[in-house]
Order: sequence, then C-alpha cells, then structure tokens
Amino acid sequence: MTKSVYDYVRDQWKKPDVSFKSPQQQRLIEWRNEENFKRIDRPTRIDRARSVGYKAKQGYIIVRARVRRGGLRKFTIKAGRKPAAKGISKITAAKSTQRIAEERTAKRFPNMEVLNSYWVGEDGKHHFYEIILVDPFHPSVSNDPKINWICNKSSKRRVLRGKTSAGQKGRGLMYKGRGAEKVRPSIRANKGRGK
Repeated sequence: MTKSVYDYVRDQWKKPDVSFKSPQQQRLIEWRNEENFKRIDRPTRIDRARSVGYKAKQGYIIVRARVRRGGLRKFTIKAGRKPAAKGISKITAAKSTQRIAEERTAKRFPNMEVLNSYWVGEDGKHHFYEIILVDPFHPSVSNDPKINWICNKSSKRRVLRGKTSAGQKGRGLMYKGRGAEKVRPSIRANKGRGK
C-alpha cells in the first residue's frame, strides 16, 4: 500500500531534528519570544491536526500555547520537619501540561470550544501545544453534521470537564478491563465502592 503525504509528514515528526540551526530549533527560538497564547493561520503539524478533528474551514482556529515544564519540586527546608515529611520531590500535578494548556486557552477564547490539541515542541523551560478551537455559533459548524454536536448545551465548556483526548487520558478512560474497574463512569462516582 502506498503512503500518503500525511504519512511522510508523520514520519518526520516522530523524531524532529533539533540540532543547531535546524528548522525546529529556529521555530522554538521564535516561539519563546512570542506571547503565551498566539493564534496562528495554519497548523504546524497538518497530519496530527487532521487526525484529531481539524478542518480548514470557517469556524475553526488554531492557537499555539506555551506551558511551563518540569516537576513541582520545592526548595529544601532548613528546620522543623522530619526528613520524610519535607515534601520536596515526588510532587506531581493532577493534570498533564497538555490539559493545562487547553484549559488556559479556553479561558482566553470564551466564545470558542476546545476540540482537541497536540504537541509541537519543547525546550528547556516550556512545552508547546497547538489547540484546535471551534466556534459553535458559526453557520458552517452548525450546518455540518460531523461537527454540529459541539453546538449542543451538553458540550459547553467540555475542556474543563475532561472531555478532550488529553482530558480522557488523564481521567484514565483510555484503559479498559483489569486495573480500570473504578474509572467508569468517573473516579468520583466510584469513590468508596467495592471495599
């Protein structure tokens, strides 16, 4: 079977060249100096954007978001604790940086709904994601039977309820069967069951 253009683009993105003066390295230098949430004209990774729902039509926009990376390590304390209770390492956020990027983007574009997002790069201090936003009030969206589900009231602020791919992954919904008995319908709904 012959490979499509998207397959070749995907292969290039599996291991992006980040050597000195490579296109990706130059991009990261530019992105660092831009604002945190920048609307862009077209996706950087067209294959990934298309696979998570992007269409090049009115009502869709792409925003590149920048979020801090690294653990939540804290400064060491000098006195007043026993060493085991210092709480410096192994402190992790309950959400991935991708979810944080999606939620912060949604706050800056309150009339849009987050459809999905994907990774585009990282440097020493930041992760970069591109967020696909859809305008639920645009006629080209409400008249399209493949996407007009996002116009329903039940899809309002979906990103804040963990309904995107990154949100579902963080809620444990990408797994089925053994070890995932208590993730459906939600972790909170299953709290205290089966003791």
